[in-house]
Amino acid sequence: MPTLSLTPASRRRAPRARVPRRDAGRAHIAPLDGLRGAAVLGVLLFHAGLFSGGFLGVDLFFVLSGFLITGLLLREAGTTGTVGLARFLTRRARRLLPALAAMGVGTLLLTWASGSAVLLRLALDDAPWAAAQAANWHYIAERIGYWDASGTRVFSHLWSIAVEWQFYLLWPLVVALLARLRRPEHWTAAVSAAGALASLAAMLLLPHAVDTTRLYEGTDTRAAALLLGSLAATAPVRRALGRLHGRAADLACGALVCGLAAYWAVTDGEHSPSLFTGGLFLHALAAAALIALLAGSPDGHAGRILGAAPPRRLGELSYSLYLWHWPLYVLLPPETLGFGGWPRAVALIGLSLLAAALSTYLLENPVRHRASWTTGRTGALVLAAALAATAVLWTLLPRPPLGAGSVDISQLAVGAREVAAGPALPGHCAPA
Repeated sequence: MPTLSLTPASRRRAPRARVPRRDAGRAHIAPLDGLRGAAVLGVLLFHAGLFSGGFLGVDLFFVLSGFLITGLLLREAGTTGTVGLARFLTRRARRLLPALAAMGVGTLLLTWASGSAVLLRLALDDAPWAAAQAANWHYIAERIGYWDASGTRVFSHLWSIAVEWQFYLLWPLVVALLARLRRPEHWTAAVSAAGALASLAAMLLLPHAVDTTRLYEGTDTRAAALLLGSLAATAPVRRALGRLHGRAADLACGALVCGLAAYWAVTDGEHSPSLFTGGLFLHALAAAALIALLAGSPDGHAGRILGAAPPRRLGELSYSLYLWHWPLYVLLPPETLGFGGWPRAVALIGLSLLAAALSTYLLENPVRHRASWTTGRTGALVLAAALAATAVLWTLLPRPPLGAGSVDISQLAVGAREVAAGPALPGHCAPA
């Protein structure tokens, strides 16, 4: 990060807004909100079947999370000499859990009201794992392929939320321990780099000949993106990248944006094996460099474009938008709507935006900003009531038997009569 040659008096007269914008620990740097918007838009289009590389938006989210969370932790450690683990987890819970709980309850009710028996049964089976922030390992253990079977699970997108929560549980403890050492930012940089390389090694060494879901959803193999974001938030890296400023930083940001966009355009999910032999790592590395540069020089051309109102507003809704879009996509397939392609994508993105806006402004923001009904005894009662209602809902919703809704008995009966009445159809085997 470049050093400002300001006298104490001139520093007091400098615009106060510019200082936090260059702070890695600040959560609302305008271009980074714009990156969130780009990330969630890529995911929305990918799940609509219109952008094969849009799933890389999840990786961009991971890098952003690592960068912002580590910046906050290091800033606290630098100010107080320690990290308040309980305070950190409380802030994370207030930020993330209300929207997640509301989406979970709403999705179960919508699935019960309009989904198939299969969808409801699987949703009820998956809900406890989603609540425990372990959905990714549940799907890995059950061999639910991300690329070919996730369409039967309304909570399948929560694998990435689980990875982030597992990071939130472990990484602050690591930073808290490193904060006790001399030069904690250097130690944090070293541990982040070593962890990212270990994660890359796990992805390269684990077998993936049949299915890449284990590599794609495993916390160990996906930690590289989070840790590269963490590395970019440390003082040594920020100082190194801070040597680029002005036009040079702007050109570097533009080149990285174009490179990432090109990679998203040519990547085709499971049909791009290079993803799992270093491609995801390089993508995360480029994203981490871009994020650090934008945080240090947010006023360049790239920063102004990404920080413009449309991508920034989309980024501010990105968490709830990510939560709500997938259940709506699953519950409203083209067969139900009567149309697909871009018209369906526009309709479902519009519904997702509506749900996200309601969640953000009616629930998330009041909880984050400690509205009166979310604090003290009232807040405790509201929390207890919400937990009780969620448990009762999960218990009382009728659990369809295994196989219900997946086989049409009448069609089986018709097929059996046809087989008994005539010869076998071409290409089929007659019963022995």
